[in-house]
Amino acid sequence: MKQSLLAVLLLAALGFVAPTKKVKLFNGKDLTGWKIYGTEKWYVENGELICESGPDKGYGYLATDKFYKNFDLTLEFKQEANGNSGVFFRSTIEGTKVSGWQVEVAPPNHDTGGIYESYGRGWLVQIPDAKENFLKAEQWNKMRIRVEGDHVQTWLNGQSMVDLKDEKIGKGDGSVALQIHDGGGIRVRWRNLVLKEI
Repeated sequence: MKQSLLAVLLLAALGFVAPTKKVKLFNGKDLTGWKIYGTEKWYVENGELICESGPDKGYGYLATDKFYKNFDLTLEFKQEANGNSGVFFRSTIEGTKVSGWQVEVAPPNHDTGGIYESYGRGWLVQIPDAKENFLKAEQWNKMRIRVEGDHVQTWLNGQSMVDLKDEKIGKGDGSVALQIHDGGGIRVRWRNLVLKEI
């Protein structure tokens, strides 16, 4: 009798534990779940998401329709031509002005995996020279971004890049967004964007 009661209580308790929700941000077919900001190009090719500079050579963003505050995000990117881009988190966008934080995606020796605050404090963490060789130029790279409360961690190809606690980030909320930097000549491929809500 006691064992039966214990089993029932255990199952009831497990029922109240919310399972970790995995969200496939990009479906490999179209831009469902995303919104384009600016005039730069965002399109799908061979199951991959492509960002490319347009004729205006301005900033461009592709942001999720939903806000994600605490999450663990993994994705892959491949830089073609100038790869100056990034992954924003807890960000809001008006026109092409973004408020929030960026995990840098850039050409070699330009701080890929570092944290930048747009229209705010600028660089919060730049990448030391010793870690710059973790980026594989013109190849697929895997990035992981974990944001929980005021704690942000980034990894590039399995290597730890940033481990930061920041009070201002802790108060932020917003979407995940991919960026095209201004200046023109930028092209980056993205795939396997999977987010686990925490």
